[in-house]
Amino acid sequence: MYFPQHPGPTPAFPRPTHASYAMYVHRTAPANCSLSCDPGRYRPETIQLVEPHTVTTRVDAVGDFDLPVWLPAGGQGPAIVLVQEIFGLDDYLRSVAADLAAAGFVVGVPDLFWRTDPGWSSGHDEAGLTASMAVAAEFDPALGVSDVAASLAHLRSLPEVTGKAGALGFCLGGSLAYSLAATASPSPDAVVSFYGSTVPAQLDLLDRITCPLQFHFGGQDPYIPRSDIATVEAAVAARPNVEIHIQEQAGHAFHNHAAPLFHNPTAAAAAWQLATAFLATHLH
Repeated sequence: MYFPQHPGPTPAFPRPTHASYAMYVHRTAPANCSLSCDPGRYRPETIQLVEPHTVTTRVDAVGDFDLPVWLPAGGQGPAIVLVQEIFGLDDYLRSVAADLAAAGFVVGVPDLFWRTDPGWSSGHDEAGLTASMAVAAEFDPALGVSDVAASLAHLRSLPEVTGKAGALGFCLGGSLAYSLAATASPSPDAVVSFYGSTVPAQLDLLDRITCPLQFHFGGQDPYIPRSDIATVEAAVAARPNVEIHIQEQAGHAFHNHAAPLFHNPTAAAAAWQLATAFLATHLH
């Protein structure tokens, strides 16, 4: 959630610090994220009820990492890969997964830090931030994009997935989801990217994206300058498959209700309505 100023036309990906946390998604962007994942390696775990929604959860295995899966009340539907922030699979992300499942989607949330810190989750206080930045410093973004692509392929293989399959990401996940749209083969059917800080420096990827794509930014984001967001607006203006929405009074991470310093309930509700309507339109 904590990002530097615009890294320039050729983005660098420094190790994060409290003053400057880099959302380094394209240190080495994979040319093709088509992976050979093993749909047969299926490991259901605890089945539990997630309140207040009537959805069930389980954990699948995708290659060497875990993919928690949320199933809707009806047991089937289109699929969404939900891509994490640096804080891992925390209560906030679990609540987003449950909300999407309650809306009728099969949701998979890959454990992106499995190579160094499997099962990572932290709070949103100073201690959690410090610990999460240390974990994120060891993260390889190219491998992360590959993991998201493998998760997408796994979801598509499930009998519970009856429609199309897309991705939604926040912060770190917003940049990874954008990269996925440009590099995965086959392409996701739709992607939503919330405040991905590398997007303004990687607009050349737009020419490689064929699926419907929706961006969300905060107009008062101190980590993604408004001028950079305007550059994104101009770049997508003539692209019929791309939407961009700016909550002008919101800052960074405005959707995260677990982070009171950033959460903007009005902006979060407006953006969430747009995002879920977009996903429903393009994935059903």
